[in-house]
Amino acid sequence: MKKENAPSPKEIGIVITKIKKAVRGFGTPVSTEVSEKTHDPFRVLVSCLLSLRTKDTITGPVSRKLFAVAKTPKEIAEMPLRRLRSIIRPVNFYKTKARRIRDISKELAEKHGSEVPSAFDGLMAFKGVGRKTANIVMVYGHSSKGHIPVDIHVHRIPNRLGWIKTKTPEQTEEELMRLVPKRHWMDINNVFVTFGQNVCLPVSPKCSTCPVRQQCRRAGVTRSR
Repeated sequence: MKKENAPSPKEIGIVITKIKKAVRGFGTPVSTEVSEKTHDPFRVLVSCLLSLRTKDTITGPVSRKLFAVAKTPKEIAEMPLRRLRSIIRPVNFYKTKARRIRDISKELAEKHGSEVPSAFDGLMAFKGVGRKTANIVMVYGHSSKGHIPVDIHVHRIPNRLGWIKTKTPEQTEEELMRLVPKRHWMDINNVFVTFGQNVCLPVSPKCSTCPVRQQCRRAGVTRSR
């Protein structure tokens, strides 16, 4: 059932289209960039794991440095942990990430023929892979049209717009899949992440120059610019 004040599919489409046009001049999120350049689910997975709680400006160069010396699960699985840590050191929690990336790489090489599972549940079975990462790999690694990755930006922006009122990314994912026309599912993470990093900031969003200020209820915004 449609909730009171919920946007129509047409209204959602207008907002997404406006935001998509507005963010064209900004950088592309790392996972999307890796996907566009390599079409490799494994590299999308690794870059996503590296990006957790780390800015794209750091994740991008680190990902490129790692893939310059190791591109396959087997190559990373055979890499000494100390060397892997050294390569990815600039990212936050690099020691934990190095161990998890190598463990996943080893499991992929030994049990999956070095192929990243194309099923959501198969991805979630790996230690250290949560819903956001699994959804990103499904969308940007396997070109799935049936998933919506939800990070802090994709959680915050629809709530700020007034489309939904949710407390967790999991609730947001469920609501977005109910409200957003499926033709926009593959775009929404890429578009909202870029928008959230550059315009619809967590604190003091740039409301005065926002392309969708007329459609936004600014829920929870106490200060803007």
